[in-house]
Amino acid sequence: MSRRVVITGMGAITPLGTGVDKFWEGIKANKIGFSFIDSFDTERTGVKIAGIVRDFDDEAYYDVKGCFDKKEARHMERFTKFAVVSAHEALTDAGTDFKDIDPYRAGVIVGSGIGGIDFTLSEHSKYLEKGPNRISAFYIPMMISNMAAGTISMKTGFRGANFDVTTACASATNSIGEAFRKIKDGYLDVALAGGTESSNAEFTYAGFSNMKAICKSGDLERASIPFDKERHGFVLSEGCGIVVLEEYEHAKARGAKIYAEVAGYGATCDGYHMTSPMPTGEAAGMGMTLAMQEAGLEPADVDYINAHGTSTGLNDKYETAAVKLAFGDEAYNVKINSTKSMIGHLLGAAGGVEAIICAKSIQEGFIHRTIGYKVPDEDCDLNYCTESNIQQEVRAALSNSLGFGGHNATLCFKKI
Repeated sequence: MSRRVVITGMGAITPLGTGVDKFWEGIKANKIGFSFIDSFDTERTGVKIAGIVRDFDDEAYYDVKGCFDKKEARHMERFTKFAVVSAHEALTDAGTDFKDIDPYRAGVIVGSGIGGIDFTLSEHSKYLEKGPNRISAFYIPMMISNMAAGTISMKTGFRGANFDVTTACASATNSIGEAFRKIKDGYLDVALAGGTESSNAEFTYAGFSNMKAICKSGDLERASIPFDKERHGFVLSEGCGIVVLEEYEHAKARGAKIYAEVAGYGATCDGYHMTSPMPTGEAAGMGMTLAMQEAGLEPADVDYINAHGTSTGLNDKYETAAVKLAFGDEAYNVKINSTKSMIGHLLGAAGGVEAIICAKSIQEGFIHRTIGYKVPDEDCDLNYCTESNIQQEVRAALSNSLGFGGHNATLCFKKI
């Protein structure tokens, strides 16, 4: 059995704002979602800028059915709250709660790279100061990264396949890909899928700083500059992106609004290094090829690639090599951009938000600019849409995510 899968609802929380509409308006206006860190003294780490969600307020959801009340909020970590609210937005956007289908054919696959690390740090401090008996009884269920998917299930009644994919920065893309396969192969009829992340602790910034992966610039406009020769590390961000995936015939029968078809998924591993991508780009390139093959497309059929594009020296260079391997001569014709130029790197949530970008790009025939770019790099010589936004038909798009550990994931979206 092989069935078609479409996106019928979307929810997002990003440094550009809470909600898909606010996020997309910011993207189209080329807004920068970065701000200066004010939750700790930045002198020790040297990291000054982050992508912080400033407009998310717990109280706004206390009376919203399907979200959380004040008591629940006290026992829910920020990354889980993001996921619950984004799932609620996605279902509202889809126009149904799917109560018409067997709950065991409705699943939730939502990934997170680091889960409740901030709560772990606060509880560890309590442990050191006051001893083990003072650790919260809610510590474990609040910290574990699968709690986002589990809590969404509790709120929606979806009882089908439910799990958390943790493949670092590829978590959300793998999550959407695995949900796509569950529906395509007949195990589910609908799924909420994507990724969520939140860490604003000095400890996390210090870890990325000491491995020389994070931006230490104090210039908001030149902080995240993917594919620019002067790029100097990613901007750490938080947020969430969740989509409703639905079997096409079910969506069509209920008259659903369809953003795009999820038509292909490629997942590979470099098997090369803990943090560095494979220099040849071979495995990441194969991920793109597999996604196109499953979608029944040739490179010339793909109009747009939403790159992983982290603004790190190695990623951008090697991802460029991967595109050249997958696309051959067509690599110079396809439009490429990096959403991270505006919102930074949402780690395990990045692929969820970038899938939404691809769906909106297909829906509106719009490819956003990669902002902040000034200095060309001879190793990054493709069309990264650095001059302006582009208005054109997008027949098919790829979204790439490349995670520490060598995890590569690519989704292929088609206009329907």
